[in-house]
Formats: sequence, C-alpha cells, structure tokens
Amino acid sequence: MTIDVLMPALSPTMTEGTLAKWHVKEGDEITAGDVIAEIETDKATMEVEAVDEGILGKILVPDGSENVAVNTLIAVILEDGEDASAAEGAGSGSAPAPAPAPEAEKPAAASAPKEAPAAPAPQASAPADKGDRVFASPLAKRIAKDNGLDLAKVSGSGPHGRVVKADVEAAMKAGTGKAEAAAPAAEAPAKSAAPAGGGAAPAAAVLSQDDPIFKMLPEAEAIPHTNMRKTIARRLTESARDVPHFNVQADVAIDNLMAMRKQLNERDGADYKISVNDFIIKASALALKRVPDANVAFTEQAILKFDRVDMAVAVAIDGGLITPIIKDCASKGLATISAEMKDLAGRARDGKLKPEEYQGGTFSISNLGMFGVKSFNSIINSPQGGILSVGAGEARPVVKDGAVAIATMLSLSLAVDHRCIDGAVAAGFMKELKTLIEDPIALML
Repeated sequence: MTIDVLMPALSPTMTEGTLAKWHVKEGDEITAGDVIAEIETDKATMEVEAVDEGILGKILVPDGSENVAVNTLIAVILEDGEDASAAEGAGSGSAPAPAPAPEAEKPAAASAPKEAPAAPAPQASAPADKGDRVFASPLAKRIAKDNGLDLAKVSGSGPHGRVVKADVEAAMKAGTGKAEAAAPAAEAPAKSAAPAGGGAAPAAAVLSQDDPIFKMLPEAEAIPHTNMRKTIARRLTESARDVPHFNVQADVAIDNLMAMRKQLNERDGADYKISVNDFIIKASALALKRVPDANVAFTEQAILKFDRVDMAVAVAIDGGLITPIIKDCASKGLATISAEMKDLAGRARDGKLKPEEYQGGTFSISNLGMFGVKSFNSIINSPQGGILSVGAGEARPVVKDGAVAIATMLSLSLAVDHRCIDGAVAAGFMKELKTLIEDPIALML
C-alpha cells in the first residue's frame, strides 16, 4: 500500500507554505530520517525529513509551489514490492495542489496615465527588460542578498525559470552574478505614493487597486505579499481591532547603566559584548518577576498567569519581523542573555529558527532606539498581555536637587491588554523597571 506524504504543519499556526525544493526525485530510495524537501513558512525555511522508508513513486507538488495548504498530498512513497503503477491514481481524491506561479503572474509596474482612461482601473504596463522582477524563491533571495549576488544574472532551474537555492549556490561557486558596486537607478526602492497636495496616502488595507484613486497615483511597483507579510498583516489587524490597548510611558536615566556596561565590557578576558538592549531585556524580566500580574495572557476562559518569563524580542528581517524568545529570561545573567540574543537574531535573519524558538513567549520588547527613534507605541503581540517599546538614549536637561543638569535619558512606552492588566499593575511594572534600569547593580543581585 502506498504511503502518502502530506504538507506538514511546521508550527501550530501554519496553514500553508511554499514547497521550495525537493531534495529527492521520483525513483529515489528513501530512508526514515532523510531530508526530502525544504518548506518555506511565513517565518523560516525548514527541512522536512521522511518518516517512512520506500521508493519515491510520485511527486504531486513540484518545486516552487506556493500557498500549499497543510495536509495537501504532495508526494507518494511506494512500499517494498510495489511498482510505479501503484502511485498513478494518487491524489485523485484529495484537494488539488496549487501550481507554481507562472512567469506571466509576475507583477508589472502600474502606470498612472495623465488622463483617466475609460476603464475603471489603471492598466499595468509591461515592465522593461532591465526593470523586470526576478522570479526567485525567498530563500534564494536571502542567500543572494547576503552574498552580494545579482539574481538577474543567475539562471533559474526551478519551474518556469524560478531561481532556487541550488542556482544561487552554483553561481557563488562559479563566481558569477556578482552585483555591481553601484546599483542602477532602476533598482532603487520605489518611492512611496502619496496623492497630490501633500495629503495622506490612501490606506491600502481598505482600498483595492480597482479604486479610482489609484488612477491619480504615480508609477509604482506592485510587490506581492509574502507569507510572512500576510501573517503580520492578519495578526496585527486582529490585535489592533480586538485587543483594548492602553499605554504607559516613563523616562529613565541610563548614565549608571552605561557606566556599568562599559566596566563589564572592558573586563580582562571578557568574551562578551553586552548591549543596552541586553540590560533592558534583563531588567524587564526581573520587573515582571516583581510584578507577576503583568506577566499574563488573556483567554476567553481565564487569565493565564505565568511563573516563568519567556521574553520575545522583536528582530527586523528581510520582508518583515520576527520575535525570537529568550526562555526563562529572569534566571539568566547578562552575558548569557547577550550571547543568546546574538545567536537568535543571527539565525532569525538567516531563516533558520525552529518554531519553538519564535512562537510563544509571555512578554515582548521592541527596540527602535538604534534608529534614533525617541519614542513610539507598539501593537501587542497577542495573546501576550504586554509589549515594551524602547526609544533612543539621548542627553537631555533634567532637574536634580532643584538644579538643571544634563543626563542620558531613554523613553519607554508600555502597551498592555486592558482585559488582563489594569492601570495600577502597568504603573507598578514601569516603576520597578525604572528602578532596575536606574540602579543596575540590582540586576546582579
């Protein structure tokens, strides 16, 4: 009897993915534990191992197929003694697998004519040869970007000429496809579209490209939504719409923290480089231990109060963001937190995190201080109860002992779910956090 190979659910929230590459071909002998395919989810590219042994009789979903639903039949394995004819009828009763996107579906630059055409929506003009978008898998794009390769110079071996990981690796080995030192103007990021007169740009969430207002916009590149972008859009919309947020702000002095950081990093034999963010992660974890009513999540049946602090830290990656988790953060020292954070962030950017390393978490931190942002408010990473937004440290005039002085100040903003965290609890957390940051020796106790 044939063995069905189904599209796996690589995380509890995964509903579909991209079958990036098969590592085996029809007729190959497979042993349990062999890597047979690469699957791209909304967050990472993961290898899929065979759980049975036999001969790969038929591949039903080819390389590069996008939006493949979980549990879709993607291949059939023949057991010992079966021949290829046993796989011929496979998949006839299952949902059809999506075909890889054809070359014709690549987005074209939408040209806004000076005079409105009779048609209700602007027509997409055919892209020029040099401005044509390269058809490549997300993993291939990441590898090419990291290694300075121009994908337009790489020949694709995937369906419909799609550039896949193997093509990029072959180009790197051959030394071909190196990007020009100065990118041509055609590769510059598209300018954001805004209506004439300086008004606000239309909300993409409520307008379709058939809306007449798009006829008034300048030329723009249509960038298809990746699985990651779809997930971010869906989850943040749900959180902003369904979770009653409120924010609590505080300014904290970090001169003592900066002095301690310098002292620790300059110790003889130190094999770490602790950042300000590492201090904030540690301080936030300890503040949650001191105010456990802030380390909670809301469900329809009950408020979940966590004993352990699993800190999710936002990391920007190509095409979106991800929140790798430092587990049991309050029990770890600054050097350990620093090392884990560097490792998690690096593997997040390479798309190599395991689902358990970025799913879950009891609280989140988002730091934009390195971009010079003074302060901001984040949207809660539901079902967590709170998220801390961290701005840039800067010298500001403050009043000390009745006199004006200069101190290095940092702005914090806490967003919480009012269904499970009340104002007094949020204020109590911020008070403890401020105390820990301004007197960082307490982090060592």
